[in-house]
Amino acid sequence: MIVRNINDKEVLDTTYIAHGGAIAQMILDRRTLQEIGFLAIARLDPGKEIEAHVDPMEEIYFIADGSAEMRVDDEKRQVTAGDAVWIPAGSVHALLNNGDQECTILVVASPAW
Repeated sequence: MIVRNINDKEVLDTTYIAHGGAIAQMILDRRTLQEIGFLAIARLDPGKEIEAHVDPMEEIYFIADGSAEMRVDDEKRQVTAGDAVWIPAGSVHALLNNGDQECTILVVASPAW
């Protein structure tokens, strides 16, 4: 069994800026996972955006706290805490924190092996 806490050194050491806007960290990734690509946490301040990008893998964005405007291809929708968004592989997607508090997102990615 592997247990990771978001405050563990192994997680904190992976801190990076995700697509121009969010502070992100890999909680679990290919260093330990076998079938799933990764589980990451990202924090997006008000007015910041995870810029539009395309990933070669299927993803799920789970809004853990706050709210934001999610865009997947040509569709936009306001999302709030408790919402899960499925992003098909190859889809253009972006997330804009248009609220007044930090938005925390969990991201699960699954490559097509």
